[in-house]
Amino acid sequence: QVQLAESGGGLVQAGGSLRLSCAASGLNFSDYPMGWYRQAPGKERKFVASIGRKSGIITIHYTDSVKGRFTISRDNQKNTVHLEMISLKAEDTAAYYCAAGSRGAFAQSITEARAVEYWGQGTQVTVSS
Repeated sequence: QVQLAESGGGLVQAGGSLRLSCAASGLNFSDYPMGWYRQAPGKERKFVASIGRKSGIITIHYTDSVKGRFTISRDNQKNTVHLEMISLKAEDTAAYYCAAGSRGAFAQSITEARAVEYWGQGTQVTVSS
């Protein structure tokens, strides 16, 4: 049974930083593209970042609004994926969800929510202005 467990959310002032982590179990972690989505109240869940490795090449994708501020990384030895967030803005407030795509797929695949096979329960990030 695949499980994704997020941690690291919280309340932070605008301009501050947070580091989210996702611990994965029940899958051969290194074979899966991993990513983060977020969902603000009353809005749809949206792609934030993804990371994968295929044919020895690591690929990373970000939604435009977080480029230069968020950094996704993964540790295949510890089965974890992280999202480092700096210069946080009020509009970054949302529940953040860890996501895993299909085994062997490219990281780009999970820029679409329909390609996500597994979701975590989410961790809340609140940025006060």
